[in-house]
Amino acid sequence: MAVTLALDTATPFLTLALAWEAGRLERSREVGRAHAELLPDAVRALFTEAGLPFRADHIVIGTGPGSYTGVRVGASYALGLGRVWNAPVSGVSTLESLVQGSGHQAVSQDARKGNRYSAVYDVQSGTVTETIQPVAKRSAEELATLAAGLPHHQDTAPSGLALLRAGLAHGQTDWQLAYL
Repeated sequence: MAVTLALDTATPFLTLALAWEAGRLERSREVGRAHAELLPDAVRALFTEAGLPFRADHIVIGTGPGSYTGVRVGASYALGLGRVWNAPVSGVSTLESLVQGSGHQAVSQDARKGNRYSAVYDVQSGTVTETIQPVAKRSAEELATLAAGLPHHQDTAPSGLALLRAGLAHGQTDWQLAYL
């Protein structure tokens, strides 16, 4: 039975998901800057709630953009677990965890000073199938033009299951972290 763990600490939310043959489970809660203190216990609690031993066959990490410390906390934890469990760690943009449903849609997060980190994706059944506009820092005006007429998901709690689906669909093992 393959078990996949997804985690993201790039935003003020601690976002987790777990998928295994018999089910899926996700948790996301706002923790501010307390990712490092809360992440290990939250991951263990997720495995306990699922009734699974503390071990995954694959790990998906949200690579940002996000706060420097938050992004590094999640990546370090994921890489440590991957090493201990001998599991690959795939990375995908945190922005992919904001997608919903199907169709073309814009997603964005605050990049400070009037800017937004944003992308436009084609999404099918909650999974990014094509990048229409890649992740980039854009002015609010540029984003408004780019997202005109599209559903726009911004500054919402990331979905652990969307992150997990993205990682399984096209996660990269050669990834880089993106900071605000």
